[in-house]
Order: sequence, then structure tokens, then C-alpha cells
Amino acid sequence: MALNQGGRSSSSNSQKMLRVGLLILAMCLGGYILGPPLYWHLIEGLAAVSRSSSSISCPRCDCDCSSQPLLNIPQGLLNASFTDCAKHDPEVSEETQKNFADLLSEELKLREAEALEKQQQADKALLDAKKLTSQYQKEADKCNSGMETCEEAREKAEAALVAQKKLTATWEQRARQRGWKEGAASAK
Repeated sequence: MALNQGGRSSSSNSQKMLRVGLLILAMCLGGYILGPPLYWHLIEGLAAVSRSSSSISCPRCDCDCSSQPLLNIPQGLLNASFTDCAKHDPEVSEETQKNFADLLSEELKLREAEALEKQQQADKALLDAKKLTSQYQKEADKCNSGMETCEEAREKAEAALVAQKKLTATWEQRARQRGWKEGAASAK
């Protein structure tokens, strides 16, 4: 009976190890799937906070630099475009903002496509892992069923051996009562 418990303990230990292995595999897949999106959201959030804090600490500077010359250069030698570069041009500003917005939307579309592709790969990996888990579970069920069958057969064989020993002892006792001796049978 001690061997029987040891065999079952080994089987239950291997089942526990299989479950722990599958749990670790599931956690790794979850980290693989959820890690990159969480990382990018965190980075974007930190960037937004830093942008908003920098815009609060430094207000927009509206100045008309054309009223005062930048350098003490005679007016004839001064390049007019140099002084105009500091002016606020609404058309250029709007065009720059539109280009920036277009670039940002294109970047977002690229990231979205990349995230979708990674999500599909992760879904495929998860499906493969589920199939593999199912296959392992079927194999484990077969193994458990086989172990139970073997255990039942061993118990039946053990009971039959005990019954046979009792029957042999009964026949030996009857033979001795009728005068049979153990050494006499082997001498013939």
C-alpha cells in the first residue's frame, strides 16, 4: 500500500508541475500581449503631461520685433526678411499646424496598424497555446485513466494472490493431515 500512495503522489506532483507550467506560460503570453500597449500608453501619457506642464510654465511670447532694430545696422543694409522672421504669421502657423496634425495622424495610423498586427500575432499565439494545452490535458487524462486501470488490475491480482495463498495453505494442511511430508514428495 505504501507503493500505491507513492505512485499517486508522484502522479499528483507531475500534474501540479504541469499546471504550474501552464500558468507560467499563460502569464508570459498575457505579458507579451498586454505589455507593449501599456508601455506606449504610459509613454504617451508622460509626454502629454510634460508638454502641458511646459506650456503652463512658459506663456506665449507676443512681441513685435520690427519696431526696434535687432542690431545697430543702418536701415539700408538691414535685410527686411531678417526682421520679418520674428513676426507671427498666421498662415504659416496654420499650415505648420496642419502639417504637424497630418504627421501625427499618419503616425497614429501606423502605430494602430502595427498594434493590430501584433494583436493578431498574439491572438494566434494564444490560440496555439490553447490547442497545446488541450492536447496536454487529453494526454494527461489518458495517462490518469491508464494509471487507474493498472492500479485496479494490480489490486485484483493482489486479491487473487491472497486467495490463492489461502487455498494453497488449505490444501497443504489437508495433505499433512493425510500424512504428506514435504521432503517425501521431492525424493521421488
